[in-house]
Amino acid sequence: MRKWLLPEHVEDILPPEASRIEALRARVLAVFRSYGYELVIPPMLEFIDSLFTGTGQDLDLRTFKLIDQVSGRTMGVRADMTPQVARVDAHLLNRVGVTRLCYCASVLHTRPRTMTATREPLQIGAEIYGHAGVESDIEIQRLLRATLAAAQLHGVRLDVGHVGVFRALVHSAGVGRELELDLLEVLQHKDQPGLAHLVANLDADSAHALQALAELYGGAEVIEAAARRLPQLPEITAALEVLRRLARDSEGGFGVDLADLRGYDYHSGVVFAAYAHGLPGAVALGGRYDEVGSAFGRARPATGFSIDLRDLAQASSLVTQRHAILAPYGDDEALAQMVAELRARGEVVIEDLPGHADTVQELGCGRALICRSGKWQVEVVR
Repeated sequence: MRKWLLPEHVEDILPPEASRIEALRARVLAVFRSYGYELVIPPMLEFIDSLFTGTGQDLDLRTFKLIDQVSGRTMGVRADMTPQVARVDAHLLNRVGVTRLCYCASVLHTRPRTMTATREPLQIGAEIYGHAGVESDIEIQRLLRATLAAAQLHGVRLDVGHVGVFRALVHSAGVGRELELDLLEVLQHKDQPGLAHLVANLDADSAHALQALAELYGGAEVIEAAARRLPQLPEITAALEVLRRLARDSEGGFGVDLADLRGYDYHSGVVFAAYAHGLPGAVALGGRYDEVGSAFGRARPATGFSIDLRDLAQASSLVTQRHAILAPYGDDEALAQMVAELRARGEVVIEDLPGHADTVQELGCGRALICRSGKWQVEVVR
């Protein structure tokens, strides 16, 4: 067995990609900070009683578990940081008003989300707590667009849905939990034949409305189509009005998908996904999750989003490479002062240690410190 092999879907991040990821991390956190979001750093491990609170079965299946040698209790390696940040807001900060928090750290998954995904995403995200109105949904989506713009993504499109529409339909139809979950699965796959089979025994109005959900996706015009095709239930009317507000505020690509019900057991209102050129799947996922904080003793409305920085780096056109400066090795005081000044200005200066002249190209230095007429200066080298 080769000792240097890593588990499947776990890999090292090498210098060029690591540099891009770090540059994006700094840029994104700067955007968050400019909007007033405060950074928190939750622990990698928690007791599963806290880690899974309010998140449904999906997070349980994605979490690595182990026994704490101190307490004997079962712990989990976080697979998502959002529940942890909700715990911080509800149980540790205990603020009365609106709280804006952000985070950035690795998470670990038992299985990759797709065949090409990593099991160790680098998750970065932002959350608003304490405000239940559409205004905070608007703010979080504006922040997401600003974040993706700072990362220099092109062709960004935000697809928005609302879990309240589906929830209102199944409750109005008196659907049991088992059928609700079956409907949820076929709707997410837009499986029309499977959907027709599942609604066959429902009343005609409920059956037609649920089948319409699989067809209600496209541009902002879908909102008015939904108003015509779906029953005038108060919950649906309110959900569609929220979507109208979001559509009016949107600057750039905007779509609606009322069958996008990812995180159904977790979310409580608006859900959204951001897409961009260069990525086959969503670059960011988010939505409203007003019920999670109640499990920590304080029911706080919340909305937010998260991004995998690795995916972001893959799609970003941000250029991070800076040609380093090669400095000769020596005890020259003027040289040492010049190196210190360059580094203070943010330049990368690498000393050419003796005995490695044949491998100096590996250092990636496009410039060098050269002494001309007794003065050190930076020159481009070939």
